[in-house]
Amino acid sequence: MLNKVILMGRLVRNPELRQTQNGTAVCSFTLAVDRRAKEKVTDFINVVAWQKTAEFVSKYFAKGRMIAVIGSIQSRNYTDRDGNKRTVVEVVAEEVSFTGEPRQAAPAVPYEDLDEPDDDLPF
Repeated sequence: MLNKVILMGRLVRNPELRQTQNGTAVCSFTLAVDRRAKEKVTDFINVVAWQKTAEFVSKYFAKGRMIAVIGSIQSRNYTDRDGNKRTVVEVVAEEVSFTGEPRQAAPAVPYEDLDEPDDDLPF
């Protein structure tokens, strides 16, 4: 059997880093992933990362940043405070990476505005 998912999207909000009772780092975040359709459709996918991956995400990613995630889908059941049974489907991140999205690039300077050196070059 195979359970593998590859996603690329933008973080909806800043990742939330927590510690379990035994001190294990866990980070939760939500990705907005665009889907190709006749009209633009966006899916919001919950992702959880553990240990060093969790620390990496919380340190280097923030709301609006593009991120690539490789992981697996898991579902879990729980009972909420009102006694209702709930099911959560989320991606467990195995690998996360930057997408090559350009950072704030310097604006292009028109050729006419470039300063030419005043002295003669020796070549």
